[in-house]
This record gives sequence, structure tokens and C-alpha cells, in this order.
Amino acid sequence: METTNTPGAEPASTETIGTETTGTGATSTNPTPAAGALRAALADGVERWKPQVEALARNIHGYKEISFEEVQSAEAISALLEDGGFTVERGTSGLPTAFTASAGSGDLTVALCVEFDALAGIGHACGHNLIAGASVAAALALQPYVDELGITLKAIGTPAEEHGGGKALMLERGAFDGVGLALMVHPVQDGLTYNPAGTSAQAVGRYKATFTGKAAHAAAAPHQGVNAADAAVLSQVAIGLLRQQIPSDHRIACFVAEAGHVTNIIPEKAVVEFECRAFTLPEFRALLERVRRCFEGAAIATGTTLEYEDTEPLYEPLLQDDDLAAHWTSAMDAFGKDTSRSSGLSGGSTDMGNISQVIPSLHPWLSIPGADVPIHSHAFAALADTPPAYGVMFEAGTALAWTVAAAASTPTQRERFTQAAYRRRTSPQEAVTQEGAS
Repeated sequence: METTNTPGAEPASTETIGTETTGTGATSTNPTPAAGALRAALADGVERWKPQVEALARNIHGYKEISFEEVQSAEAISALLEDGGFTVERGTSGLPTAFTASAGSGDLTVALCVEFDALAGIGHACGHNLIAGASVAAALALQPYVDELGITLKAIGTPAEEHGGGKALMLERGAFDGVGLALMVHPVQDGLTYNPAGTSAQAVGRYKATFTGKAAHAAAAPHQGVNAADAAVLSQVAIGLLRQQIPSDHRIACFVAEAGHVTNIIPEKAVVEFECRAFTLPEFRALLERVRRCFEGAAIATGTTLEYEDTEPLYEPLLQDDDLAAHWTSAMDAFGKDTSRSSGLSGGSTDMGNISQVIPSLHPWLSIPGADVPIHSHAFAALADTPPAYGVMFEAGTALAWTVAAAASTPTQRERFTQAAYRRRTSPQEAVTQEGAS
């Protein structure tokens, strides 16, 4: 029997939905009749909310609000979730544009992460309007079934993914306390994988290097100055030469943010902003040390002093949970997607990595068909506001809802996720105790 997600409708039976992990670690994803009924009901729920969610995603695309300034986007999402029966806390973790929308009171807490920040000068070229739409669609579809599934469902608004590390800050401040699994999806250009198993994203750290020299007249007494701009140039030359000596999947990017203001004064201050990326934290730390030596050498060569500043929280490598990946792949198979290969972005990073290091997580990529254009481009920003993009968004929302329902209804997985509920270390002694017990 199929049921629809309408007010007052009886939720579908969920007694046997889900997949079981075999002794070899493989999963069986053959849906039972009850599983099929709930899948249909959740798909109907996404369908019911399509007009409102598409309007939301289109509006977010038009707002183009950058990190920590997503005022209209956050309020629009919060209001729609309230319309869908959620209780919404605004300003979560002391961040004005963060929020937590909650429904249910089950012992398994599920977090759907909602991103909505844009890129400065280029808009939604990373498709965060679609991320928001997919997570909101999944949340609205799941809301009538939270009691049947025995879950506490949270749609957590996580600002400042592009720059600022909103999830890292919220994790540190308690927004993810008690969460047993966390999910979201990210759109990409046509041709990338539908299978998240084994895919990852890089750690990234962003920093500011400030050289301080001594001002002098550039024509009358240049020899009495210490040129900080020269140090900035030398550091970039050294980094350029270093690139030959690092693994091909490591990344270094930098730009000069400040290096003088007029031509007749020897610059006494220069600022270089830079980032390093690698797929593991040990590799990242080793790369960062080599890059810092480039700056230190430039300071020695020019006689300037050097100071470092962290500009954002560290984004940690992304880990995909195998069971959640199997449920997602099952959903993609149902949509007729090719899940035969597994490969992700070669150089991207996300603060979802921080969540995935401590909470079982899923962060798949979903291709927008018809245009092989890279993210963070004007072309992708335009693509993110097209019918194919919104079609993919609703497929993603449905697949997220199915994944949550399957994970919550598979006994062995439910037990694992419930036991994995995140708890912050609140004191040095607690950290020692937890490490000793792990």
C-alpha cells in the first residue's frame, strides 16, 4: 500500500525498511514492501513541497549573500521549515545567520546540513542554493515520519562554508552535540560520480603572512628602507619553485593583499594571503611547514620581520560513511544514475570534513546534466538557476530522505549511529579520559 505525505495521512509502516550489513561489510539494498511504501511516501512529500522549495532556492540564488551575511537566505529557510512543522532556533552558536530546525524526539539524532552562502563577486557558482533546497526538501518530506522512524531530525543552517568555516565553529560551540549521523549533498558539473564510496575532499588551511620593513623615499634614500614588497615577491617565487617538489595532489594558492600604496615610498608592509591543501592531515602539516619556510627565507633575505595569522578555521579531510554511501547509491540506482565508478573532486575542500571526522557523515556529489562547466565559474552560477539544476536538487532531496529512513530503520546501523552520537570534550581531563577509552 502506498501512502501520500499529506496533512493527517497515516505514516507508512517502517518496520522493515533499510539495509543490513553483511559479515563482509557489504550491504543488501533490496527494498522490502514496507521500504517501498515509505520511499513512495517520502517522494510524495518532496513532490508536495516542490513549489515552495524551488522558489526558496531561486530566491537564495538571487540574494547572492556571502559568508556570515546570509540574512535573507537564513530567514527564508527558517520560515519555510517552520511552515513544515519544525521548531526553529535562530542564531545558533552565536552566529546570526545560523539556525537549528528540530522535529521529533527519538534517540537517534539526524542532522541535515543546509548551506546557503555565495561567492563574492560571482554569486552561487558553487550551487549552495541547490544544497539548501535539497536538504530542506528532505527535511520537509521526513518531518511527518520522525516519530515512526524514532528520530530527532535537525536541519542545521551552517553559514560561511566558502570562507569562515561555519560548521567548524558550530561543531566547537555545541550545535552538533548528540548528532549520530550528518548528511548533505553538493552539486557539480556534468560527468562526475554518483557514487560517494571512498571519495574525499582535502584539508585546507588559510593564513595571512605579514612582512614588516622600513619606509624610506624610493628615490632620495632607497638604501635606508627595508622593502616589504620585495619579501612578498620572493616568497611567491619560492613557492612557485616549491610546487615542482610536492605531490601532484597537493595545492598551494596565494595572492598579495597589500604591498605599498604609492611609488615614491619603499613599502614598509606587505601582506600575502595563502592556503595549503592535502588529503591527509599529516601531509597537510608537512606541506604547510615547507610553505612557511618560503616566507621565512624571504624575510631573512630582505631583512624584514614576519608574522603569521590564521584567517579561518582549519577544514579537515572529508570522510564518507560506507553504510550511508550504500543507501545513497541505492537511491541513485533507483533514479537510473550510473554508480559504477567512484571518484570525487581532485582539489576541493569543505568544512563538512570537520563534521565527518567525529560524526558518521555523507557528502555525495550530484552532477547537473547538460553542461560540463567547473564550479566557481560564472557559467556554473548561471547553471545553478536552471530547470536541470532544480530537477537534480529534488532528486537529491528525495535521496537524502531515503538515506535517512533506511539508516534509521536498519537495526545494526541504527545502533551504531546512536552510539556514535557526538559529545564535545569540555575539559582537558575529559579529553584524556575519552582518549584513554577509545
